Amino acid sequence: MQKPDVIVVGAGAAGLLAAGTAAHRGLSVWLIEKNAQAGKKLEITGKGRCNVTNACSIQTFLENVPTNPRFLYGALSRFSPEDTMAFFESLGVPLKTERGRRVFPQSDKADDIVQALTGWVQNGGVSVLRGSAAKLLLRAGKAAGVRLSDGREVEAGQVILCCGGASYPATGSTGAGYKLAAEVGHTVTPLYPSLVPLTCEGDTCRELMGLSLRNVACRFYDCEKKKYVHEEFGEMLFTHFGVSGPIILSASAHLRGMKQGRYRMEIDLKPALSPEKLDARLVRDWSERASRSFSNSLTALLPHKLIPVAVRRSGIVPQTKCSEITRVQRRAFGELLKNFSFSITGFRPLEEAIVTSGGVSVKEVDPKTMQSKKVSGLYFAGELLDVDAYTGGYNLQIAFSTGRLAGESVQPLE
Repeated sequence: MQKPDVIVVGAGAAGLLAAGTAAHRGLSVWLIEKNAQAGKKLEITGKGRCNVTNACSIQTFLENVPTNPRFLYGALSRFSPEDTMAFFESLGVPLKTERGRRVFPQSDKADDIVQALTGWVQNGGVSVLRGSAAKLLLRAGKAAGVRLSDGREVEAGQVILCCGGASYPATGSTGAGYKLAAEVGHTVTPLYPSLVPLTCEGDTCRELMGLSLRNVACRFYDCEKKKYVHEEFGEMLFTHFGVSGPIILSASAHLRGMKQGRYRMEIDLKPALSPEKLDARLVRDWSERASRSFSNSLTALLPHKLIPVAVRRSGIVPQTKCSEITRVQRRAFGELLKNFSFSITGFRPLEEAIVTSGGVSVKEVDPKTMQSKKVSGLYFAGELLDVDAYTGGYNLQIAFSTGRLAGESVQPLE
């Protein structure tokens, strides 16, 4: 069997771009994938809709990358969000841009993106080999192929590792790529979850489990640095362990150095109302319900499940008649609704995260080519690298850009 120019390990977003790019340049490419089908994680991104990229400038993009943004400048310059959009449109996938500049296929089907990519890779002549990479083969300090878990050895002129992170292991992202990189001398920075649900102190969240809040504002306060680190408006969900939902996942990427009690979450349950307007609303509601008890007066103001918790936190005796609630109590209750707080105890496990923060140190990778500075002929792309971004299509774009650059940088065998 003839030795290919390059082996790409992993048929996710980065691997498909790397393999297809190299193949369409005329190189012979073998793509190694452990799953029965390519793009398994792509299928579930954006709740099955696939948030392909973010329609923003490179500068704005880098502002949304908290970990090693400068490393990505070259890759993004070569394959920008605009280029990604044009690429998928050229493959016959019409796109649309939604709130926050998030780009999706018009069909709202992630499978359209996967089918376009796999078709493009196939048309380039890439050979797909089913298997799991267990070891990198080196010859004279240079990448020379891969040994699979079943013992087969596949030789090649160059290797591109695109094995993904350690989040969502059911999709094949088991963290195996970090081991492969470490075994050949690469530094792997500590791994922790990003874009992940949060755990909260006490039993209140469990009591509110299943309650979804829409159109709320959420602020996160760093008790150690004594400052607010993030604020977002949107939807969240209470769970048996704490909180989840879009604004929570997004916020988690901002909570660096997480430890129990460091961060406090403050929910504004009525962001559309100023404190003065909320107070006027309470005056009106309680005037209309003067003879009702406090605990029975809130059905028009709060979701049913939230009422017992709000009553308990208010300190007002539940049986107090609305007409007997004092001005001080009313003002304090209004403040409670504008600042419904929880102490964060930590992140949910890495396996539940959307992306992995940490990975192969970018100090040991050439940002102009994605080639290892330690092992000639070895390249990295995607989530395996120590780069991660906020939610909104940025992480997928990182995979596309770094995969594209690696695919452009590998060379034919002499």
